[in-house]
Parts: sequence; C-alpha cells; structure tokens
Amino acid sequence: MKFLTIAALVSLVLSAAPTLAAEGDLAARSCAALAGRVDEVPGTGPVFLRSYDHADGSGPASEPALNGAFSYDNALAAIALVACRQTERAKRIGEAFIVAASADRAGARGRLRNAYRPNTQSWAQNERPIPPMGWWSEADKQWLEDPYQTGTATGNVAWVALALLTLGDAIKDPRYRASAEKLADWIVANTKDTKGAGGFTGGIFADGARAQILTWKSTEHAADLAALFAWLGRREEHRHARAFLEAMWDKKGGYFPTGAGTDGVTVNRATSGLDAQLWPLLLPDAPMQWQSALGYAERAHGVAGGFDFNDDRDGLWLEGTAQAALVYRILGRVGDANRTLSEIAKHVSPGGYLWATREAQITTGLAIGPDSITDDFRYYRLPHLGATAWAALAATGWNPFTGKRMR
Repeated sequence: MKFLTIAALVSLVLSAAPTLAAEGDLAARSCAALAGRVDEVPGTGPVFLRSYDHADGSGPASEPALNGAFSYDNALAAIALVACRQTERAKRIGEAFIVAASADRAGARGRLRNAYRPNTQSWAQNERPIPPMGWWSEADKQWLEDPYQTGTATGNVAWVALALLTLGDAIKDPRYRASAEKLADWIVANTKDTKGAGGFTGGIFADGARAQILTWKSTEHAADLAALFAWLGRREEHRHARAFLEAMWDKKGGYFPTGAGTDGVTVNRATSGLDAQLWPLLLPDAPMQWQSALGYAERAHGVAGGFDFNDDRDGLWLEGTAQAALVYRILGRVGDANRTLSEIAKHVSPGGYLWATREAQITTGLAIGPDSITDDFRYYRLPHLGATAWAALAATGWNPFTGKRMR
C-alpha cells in the first residue's frame, strides 16, 4: 500500500482527529514526525526507530547506548501511528516486534529485549537469532552491549503486547494477537509472584552470566499489565495484576507509591513516580477515588508548564506532561487539557520530535539497574520518540490501554 505524503497526513489528521482547540497543530506535527521517521528507512520491511532523534544535529555521540531503539518507545510509536490513522507505517514496527519476539538468542520464545538496533532490520530475513542493541568500541576493540538494553523489563513487554493488540484490531490480522499472547505467556511464566500483595516482578537485568532477576514490583507495571490481561480476556492474570495495583493505593494520602522493594513486599515510598499516578487512571474501570492521584501529581510533581518525573521538581518532563494531558481529557477536564497541550506544543525540536526535557537533564530518583550505586536513571534534553508518541496520543485523544479514541 502506498503511504500518504507527509502533507496529506497533516491534512488528514487535522480534519479527522478529534482534537482540542488549544492544542493547535500538535496532533498533525507529532503524527507527521513519527510517520516521517518511518519513511526515512527505505522499503516497507520491519523497522525500529531510534529513541533519541538526531535529525536536528544534536545527539549523544559519547553515549552510544542512547543510539538504541528502545522497545517501550517503539511500542508507543506504533500505537500512536494507529491513532494517527497510519496503520501501514505502524505495521513496520509491529512486524519488527513479531520477528524479535519469536527468535531471541536466549532461545525462550516470547522474550523481548529492552532495546534493539535502529533502522532497517535486515535480520528479519537474514539473521538468527535476533541481536539486541550493541556497538563496536574502537577503544576497547570489542563489541559492547548495555546490560539494561539486553535485559527484559516486564512493563516494556506489556507495552509491546498492547501495541500488537492495537495493530491486530486495526488491521484484523490474527498474527498480532497471537504474538501478544506469547508475550503475555512470558510475563506470567517469568515474573508472576505471590509474595506480599502478589503482582509481577520487574523482569530480568542484563543477559547470560550477568543476568539478574529483578525482584522489585512496579505500580506502573501493574497498571499496564491490568490493561493487557483485560484486553486478552485473561481473567486470572488480570485479577492478579489488579490486586497489586489496589494494594498499592494509599487511600489516606490519595496517591500511588512506586511499588514494592526488592523483597517484593515492602512498599517503596522513597521517591514518587508521575506515571504511577497517571497510568491507573487510563484504565476504563478505574475507581473514582483514584482520581485524587491526579491532584497529588499536581502538588508533588507540578512545575511551570507541566510535570516532573519525580517529586524533586527539578525540571519539565515532556513525556509525563503529555500523559497528564491525556488523563485530563479522559476525566473531562477540558480546560486543563487545553492548557497542558498548549504548553507541550512549545517544546517541539527542529527535527519534529518533542524534547524529552526542557532543562539540560532531570533526575528520576530511580536506578538504571541493580548494580547502580546512585539514582543514575535520568532524562536529557534530546528529541525523544516516546515523548512525541505520547503527545500524539494526547492530541488525538487515544487511550493506549483500551485501543480506542475518545468520542
């Protein structure tokens, strides 16, 4: 199928997507940026998009790990492209995930890695097993891989499955749902836990001899897993994820802690996560009392122009601010949604992607992995695929947990 030109795509999104007045052309701009990055890769075969876009001349040349195509970002991009009515472009990402999930080097069908090499995936036809992200170090004279990127985070697997379900519903191809089912099987087999409030553990960090089981549990993972299992009609697993989410709800404080610590039982209140407050509100059956988590987010995470990742409020996190805009829309807070979308539209990079941050960098209060000795997981002012995809979802009114557009 021939793709629409970018100009035609802009016209289609502006005329067809149910957007709010204050967001102006944000829907068209974010959709066009996502479509354009797919089109930059020749052909119609499988593709993964680089998470941090360098089209405007910026880029972490000294940080080769940041040149990877993160699975979470690409899953969001596929969902957003469906929301943008660009399923043919979304299919290219979906096909890459189907191949990657079915031919992993660990030999376990259904396992995904946290990041892959970007651009055309020639391995789809020619290479087995599928390699995760890596790079040649001239200084070390060897091939290097980042331990986080070769690992498998439970939430990332869930988001890829949600993307495949979104595509399957959009194009009526059963292969996508079948692949999502396999990913769900992997999650249940490898991360389901019965300690404390139950739920699912964080996944696997690194690979091979360095691999470590992540025994902590995440509130945000519980939210996307509840959405995934509900979509698949897997009632027992849905109840298991939902029970953990409900156990994390702090009724007195009106907020969600980030999850449970490494013992899988003790509630982690050391820091606060914005997505832990927002994602449960995307669930279609979220109790009304949970809406106070948005008020908590406004107080604890609010900064000029939007929201920070954590409660130290050291800068603007565009991805989370776009998530908040979508939640405002879902809750019927039109004025707040308009205001937030207007602010987001001020932070589009020259290459078309949203910046990940307004400041040079922001903290999250989280560690990249179990070997970290500080809270070294940070976001930087780089054009970001994930932030752009969330902006498209918010501007077009698409709920990724239901695969439906707001009416």
